[in-house]
Amino acid sequence: MASEAEDLEAEAAEQWELVNTPLGEMWSGRTRYAAAMFFFKRGEMNAETLEVYRICARLDHEDPLPIIRDRGVGKEWLKRMGS
Repeated sequence: MASEAEDLEAEAAEQWELVNTPLGEMWSGRTRYAAAMFFFKRGEMNAETLEVYRICARLDHEDPLPIIRDRGVGKEWLKRMGS
C-alpha cells in the first residue's frame, strides 16, 4: 500500500504533466490552469503567476510563460519550467 508521501508525490507528478499540456489541444488552457491552481495551493506559485494561467485558461493556443516573463512575475516558476 502506498504511503501518504508517495500519494502526494504521484499527485504532484500528474499535475506537473498537466501544467505542461501541449498548446492547442482542446481544453488545454483550462487543464494548465487547474494544474497551476494545484501548485499555487502548495505555495509553489505566486498569485500573479496563477493569474496569467487564469487569463490563458480559455485560450488553448496561448503560452502563459512569455506573458509571465513579460510581466516580470514568477521568476522561480519560469526557472522550474526551464524557461
